[in-house]
Amino acid sequence: MEQLDYEDEDISLWTEYKQKNTPELKEALILKYAPLVKFVAGRIGIYFGGNVEYDDLVSYGIFGLIDAIDKFDVDKGVKFRTYASLRIRGAIIDSVRNLDWIPRSLRQKSKELEKLYAELENELGHTATDEDMAKRLGVSVEEFGKMLNDINISSLVSLDEFLEQNYDHGISPKETSKDMQPEGYIEKNELKSILSKSIDLLPEKEKLVITLYYYEELTLKEISVIMNVSESRISQLHTKAILRLKGKLGRQKNILVDED
Repeated sequence: MEQLDYEDEDISLWTEYKQKNTPELKEALILKYAPLVKFVAGRIGIYFGGNVEYDDLVSYGIFGLIDAIDKFDVDKGVKFRTYASLRIRGAIIDSVRNLDWIPRSLRQKSKELEKLYAELENELGHTATDEDMAKRLGVSVEEFGKMLNDINISSLVSLDEFLEQNYDHGISPKETSKDMQPEGYIEKNELKSILSKSIDLLPEKEKLVITLYYYEELTLKEISVIMNVSESRISQLHTKAILRLKGKLGRQKNILVDED
């Protein structure tokens, strides 16, 4: 995995760019942070399962990087990597959404599957298999697999609501937020505990994907190599894991938001 170290934000380069704003200095910053675009594109690719080319995701992300460079304020003491990652991710999501090939019904289907996983696993007393889900839905295992691939995209697009509301997350924290209050802190810790236990109960392959993606921060391609299965299969495992977790957490989905 390519290590991205932006502890040194090169303040002199940023200061010179903000003072002179020349195309040459802007290009220097774009080249400096181009690996960040590739990193974000590589991670967000887990939601597509091959439906969108990696190079296209990188192209979309470059627009987010340029936007971040134009709007970044070095005087705030915030790491550019943190700020730019949200802009790059948002630009990719917006571009994919504008392709107009994502059916409006997918988000509702995702919610239905979340509910079905929770209900079926409660009835069975154990993890629902693909066969269990397909039987309950009245479809073949292959059809259920295709359904999961479609839901991948829906899961990604649903994140745009979070991004729109928290585009500058971490830039100007509000001390009055609910999570800064004692009751909010306790509630969130309880939810984290529930999530941790839910992850432990996932099937081994799904748990490994979640661990490699969210904790080790590997890209789709890297996880595919480690587990020796196709990228589309990794995306499918990720989707099933997220559906199970959301089903168990019900409406308490804020716990799934990263706190970088």
